[in-house]
Amino acid sequence: MVIAGPTAAGKSAYALRLAAAERGTIINADASQLYAEIPVLSAAPSVADRARVPHRLYGPVDGAHACSAAAWAAMAEGEIDAALADRRLPIVVGGTGLYLRTLIDGIAAVPPIDDAVRSAVRALEPADAYAALSREDPAAAARLGPADRQRTMRALEVVRATGRPLSDWQRAATGGIAARHAVEGIVLDAPRADLHARIARRFEAMIAGGALAEVERLAARGLDPALPVMKALGVPELLAMIAGRTTLAEATAAALLATRRYAKRQQTWFRNQTPDWPRHTDGAV
Repeated sequence: MVIAGPTAAGKSAYALRLAAAERGTIINADASQLYAEIPVLSAAPSVADRARVPHRLYGPVDGAHACSAAAWAAMAEGEIDAALADRRLPIVVGGTGLYLRTLIDGIAAVPPIDDAVRSAVRALEPADAYAALSREDPAAAARLGPADRQRTMRALEVVRATGRPLSDWQRAATGGIAARHAVEGIVLDAPRADLHARIARRFEAMIAGGALAEVERLAARGLDPALPVMKALGVPELLAMIAGRTTLAEATAAALLATRRYAKRQQTWFRNQTPDWPRHTDGAV
């Protein structure tokens, strides 16, 4: 079972109810919740919730390390197998679309990208990169759109380095649990105004629950700012406040804006990538 959808849509609460009713094991598919340093700021399940049913892959990775989609998928597959061996229902829960796609369909065996190609692509302005992708891989450009900077850069560097569109490599993906298991998925969502209100209430609760202390401890470690844990929702904004560049009110406003934008991207991704999965809005499950 896979429960997906945008942040703050109620995935964890629904998974907890399902796991309690169906003897399930909940397996995390949220990239930020993998990191041990930010359980509050990443909205990881509480200690009390984890005591009710088994939870796996919440906080196993130190923030000094970056966990790839392939590495997470390998861990998740092991937890799925362990749950099935224990006659429990594996319930994969999260909103990191790349992680879920890698787990279900496998990973594309794209060769390593030449450093010179990668550097040249990453040096492009977003508009120039999208224009180049439109010429060199028009199908990818049409699929991504000009606002998707990161995936535009990735698609462009792949086609330039390999001479093949990324979609070709993805069709030749290897692994994936869909080859061994029937995968049932649902997408939880909420009307935009409701989702925004949930995001705001949750961030307020995060601050009250110790999120600022988490980020202060991260700042004290002096980690590379390019690491995923340092770019998790809320972390850059609170780091700016800790450094004295913004106030808490300004950091909160910036974090809420970033989270709303992320939720919108998630909604778009799941709408495009999982069109056959049932959709449930708030209160429907």
